[in-house]
Amino acid sequence: MNQTNQDPRPSVDLGALWRAIEQAGSIQAYVNQQLSARGYLIERRDTARMSAAELKRYKQQLKDEAVEKRRLKAEAWAAYKAAHIVHLGEGIFFNEENDFDRFDLREPEARAAENELPTLDKPAQLAEALGLSVSELRWLTFHREAAESIHYQRFTIPKRRGGEREIWAPMPKLKAAQRWVMREIVEHLPVHGAAHGFIAGRSILTNAQVHLNAEILVNFDLQDFFPTVTWRRVKGVFRKAGYREQVATLLALLCTEPPREVIEHEGKRYYIALGQRCLPQGAPTSPAITNALCLRLDRRLSGLARSLGWRYTRYADDLTFSLPASEAKPKAKKGKAKPTKAKPTKAKKAQGALTGEAALARLMGGVKAIVAAEGFALNPDKTAIKRPSGRQGVTGLVVNGDGSPRVPREVRRRLRAALHNLERGQPLREGESYAHLAGLAAFVYMTDPALGGALLKRIGALARQG
Repeated sequence: MNQTNQDPRPSVDLGALWRAIEQAGSIQAYVNQQLSARGYLIERRDTARMSAAELKRYKQQLKDEAVEKRRLKAEAWAAYKAAHIVHLGEGIFFNEENDFDRFDLREPEARAAENELPTLDKPAQLAEALGLSVSELRWLTFHREAAESIHYQRFTIPKRRGGEREIWAPMPKLKAAQRWVMREIVEHLPVHGAAHGFIAGRSILTNAQVHLNAEILVNFDLQDFFPTVTWRRVKGVFRKAGYREQVATLLALLCTEPPREVIEHEGKRYYIALGQRCLPQGAPTSPAITNALCLRLDRRLSGLARSLGWRYTRYADDLTFSLPASEAKPKAKKGKAKPTKAKPTKAKKAQGALTGEAALARLMGGVKAIVAAEGFALNPDKTAIKRPSGRQGVTGLVVNGDGSPRVPREVRRRLRAALHNLERGQPLREGESYAHLAGLAAFVYMTDPALGGALLKRIGALARQG
């Protein structure tokens, strides 16, 4: 007996439904099976010899079949979307077929295993690893040029040299997904030994230690570092890591967002994309991805520095090069033979005839060319050449001489003065707080544990006194 389309039906388990469709072989095969099983599939007959009553009944049966067929197809499409990504928005190509792509590695699984990465062959596996449904994964990665809501919160923080820096902090669900990607994938990718930013066991201190006792120190800054790393470049990182087109696309979209302008129109707020998706300042994955992406950049700059007798490190977008100071000649003593000339170091041998200004000119030209070839640009306003006669600073620490890197003297003086005033009963100045002072003391502690520990104790005692 046929059922009418008004009969109440239980909610559909889309996962179980899609498994049934896969067993049937296709959506069309599943729909035909269900029509037949439920008595809706009508055998086509010649209507020329039908009576009026038979024709009316036959037409109603065909109508019922069509209604049920539409309903079954709608359920099947919902099940398909629950198990597949389908579409990811404007300008994003996504191929549901997991076939070989010319940009795929020949043996991506071997590369992923070499990097100790989780096996992710299909979007459903990625969604499961992230603790999401496929629909939620599509929701987090879907791209819109003009969106009424996004997965980020925007705020600004002051820059050290004036102005404000925009921070786009991911919402909790996206942030959790990004943390998983960072922990399970990005942090397993190879990085160069010259990279010191956002890597366990390395810091601004290890970065600065490389450049002690420099005859010349040069600081470069990569302009618009995160915005330069577009989602296609990020996708390339994941493909090179050992993932195929589908999963690499989703991972790249999870970790990127276009710069946006917030506008109001007819009482609604819109977030308008101003360019390509790129690494947002504020996502936990952004710094680690740049370390993996800059592997070749670091290799080339390290090779350039080594060939000229210089030293090289990178901390995020800060590139630092230093030329080691000439070895001091031992003084001759009266009544004794002249000391033998010190043997040149490896750096001096590599440097050869290029010393001082000649080596500096060769370095600066080489850095500019390599940086451009790797898809970045130098910020000309932040290139600085520093000599021993002035302060030589690397990532906020002073490296003049052959002692250990240290916090600038004015920072220590300012901190001591603030503590002295507090101990005399004076209030904190505008913009100061115990947390801020403790942060400065921890900064000192990193390079001078004895002094920093004493300052932290004083701050703790003052904070307890209120």
